[in-house]
Amino acid sequence: MSAVMTEEEMKEKAIVYLQVQYGEDTVSMDVRSNGVEDGDGVLHVDCTVSVGGSESDWTKWFTFKGGEVVSMRWQMR
Repeated sequence: MSAVMTEEEMKEKAIVYLQVQYGEDTVSMDVRSNGVEDGDGVLHVDCTVSVGGSESDWTKWFTFKGGEVVSMRWQMR
């Protein structure tokens, strides 16, 4: 990947991933650590999501490859 992604762009991709893959609306997302370099690596966040009006708090790890989210693991906070 030629262009460097900003943390804000990574968060936007993670938010879209949550909506498309899980139907989750993101209420808030804070980056805990950013291990993404040249579009590859892991973005570690704390977030609050809403599904059907019910909110829950999570720690999530988004794996990026080529500037896109390819997988995610999660743990309830």
